[in-house]
Amino acid sequence: MSRTIAVLGGTGAEGFGLALRWAQAGETVIIGSRDAKRAQAAADRIKQQAGATANVAGAENTAACGAADLLVLTVPFEGHAALLKQLKPALRPGSIVVDATVPLAASVGGRASRTLGVWQGSAAQETAELVPSSVSVVAAFQNVGAEILNSGGPVECDVIVCSDDAEAGKTIRALAAQIPGVRAIDGGKLENARILEQITALLIGLNIRHKGHSGIRVTGLPPAAYTGR
Repeated sequence: MSRTIAVLGGTGAEGFGLALRWAQAGETVIIGSRDAKRAQAAADRIKQQAGATANVAGAENTAACGAADLLVLTVPFEGHAALLKQLKPALRPGSIVVDATVPLAASVGGRASRTLGVWQGSAAQETAELVPSSVSVVAAFQNVGAEILNSGGPVECDVIVCSDDAEAGKTIRALAAQIPGVRAIDGGKLENARILEQITALLIGLNIRHKGHSGIRVTGLPPAAYTGR
């Protein structure tokens, strides 16, 4: 891929892990944050881990959005809608927004092992409602834990990618497949994002119960389903 990737919320564990993996794969990455200094500090940490030649920088969220046409949202659900409204004027026509947000009940003081009801059906569908119609929305990466991404080893997890835009989904499956160990699978329409978000809550419950870092693997599909294309 030749597109610049802006990871919004990239100073958090999930966003940092994704940005690190893509920087290691040779992608151009911008860390986005509400605080440009925090974003640059995260970018510097990635360079320390990925090597001085890693093409990564930090910027305030709106500036990061304006400098990229592939955006990855890794923000807590409570700030999800507000950030999208802030970014809307900076979104370029033809951009792809990848939403990894999960509306966990923990964001309003509930249990992390269950999700909140979202009027649109899922966080990703809320994103599709809030961005311009010229922007494609993809749901992906909800089921990949931050601990695994930041572990340094292969990520033994399947990434299910859902979108109403087939080409955007294909682009993100190829991006996901750059992470060692990941298999990317076409999960169908964006409406299926609600299932991915609920699986995350299930995985959190399993991790709490069994003190682990679980992911998912889908079995029984033909080999072509796992190619990331």
